[in-house]
Amino acid sequence: MATKFSKETYLYWYELMQLIRQFELMAEEKYKMEGKIRGFFHAYVGQEAIAAGCMTATQQMDPFITGYRDHGLALAKGVSANSCMAELYGKATGCAKGKGGSMHFFSKELAFFGGHGIVGAQIGTGAGLAFAEKYKGTNNVSLTFFGDGAARQGMVNEVFNLAMTWKLPVIFICENNAYAMGTSVERTSNVHDIYKLADAFEMPGDSVDGMSCEAVHEAVARAVKRAREGGGPTLLEIKTYRYKGHSISDPQKYRTKEEVEEYKQRDPIIQVQNTILKNKFATQEELDAISKRVEDVVVESVKFAEESPWPSDDEVLKDVYIDQDYPFIVD
Repeated sequence: MATKFSKETYLYWYELMQLIRQFELMAEEKYKMEGKIRGFFHAYVGQEAIAAGCMTATQQMDPFITGYRDHGLALAKGVSANSCMAELYGKATGCAKGKGGSMHFFSKELAFFGGHGIVGAQIGTGAGLAFAEKYKGTNNVSLTFFGDGAARQGMVNEVFNLAMTWKLPVIFICENNAYAMGTSVERTSNVHDIYKLADAFEMPGDSVDGMSCEAVHEAVARAVKRAREGGGPTLLEIKTYRYKGHSISDPQKYRTKEEVEEYKQRDPIIQVQNTILKNKFATQEELDAISKRVEDVVVESVKFAEESPWPSDDEVLKDVYIDQDYPFIVD
């Protein structure tokens, strides 16, 4: 069974998706069963192929920005499981110093700019990141992720217009998991194919199979190449599915168990696993060893989070206000 991608790529995809899946399932257990994690929690389970395919199609310093379902993309960008779990626990060693929680993961060093709790707010910021890269003369491309619900925000139209006018190096990625909270795409708009929103701005747009690492990689690679060459933005509607509810407290009464099971038949981790085995890129024993290695990392992240200190009281106003006056403010 010939493939377009190397053994190394498939093994990378497999390990990364296993890390995201196992991290999310462990965090869910600590939230639901033990009450160690509080606040909002939006799992990425089922959508892992998007993170994996995007990583192999981009460079490390290409900025990523997303909404509140951010754990998977943060892990993909290289934010450690330790600092991610500690952030969920609200500990000082978390990637946002324990101040952001589930919805506000962040790492400037790894070009991961959140994690945003306000629906659609990151779309404008993502274009702003692209503007900054263009202004500085870098070759970096901003990947701006949002959900199908956020696609209905008015900001989308303003940002698309400016991004095309200024030919900003940004890829707008709509992770269409079929439901905005509990409302299906069909109930929110007359336009069911979200990628067609790009047509109004003469922006390239495409629909992508989000359960396939290969399809995601190829679509993102094309869009990134165009952006790096000065061609401007692209809208990718990546059709995926979340196995869990909108948030951890979602009873999911708006969909059937049969629907969820149908999507699980195309699970991206199993698809990659099958390709690896069919091409003899690794044995089942070797894949099991990878899964065990990932499990150890996730278990260690819980230990790290539980043993980490809480933020000190003097951190309350840090990173919120600045201590010195802005030089351009005139009394």
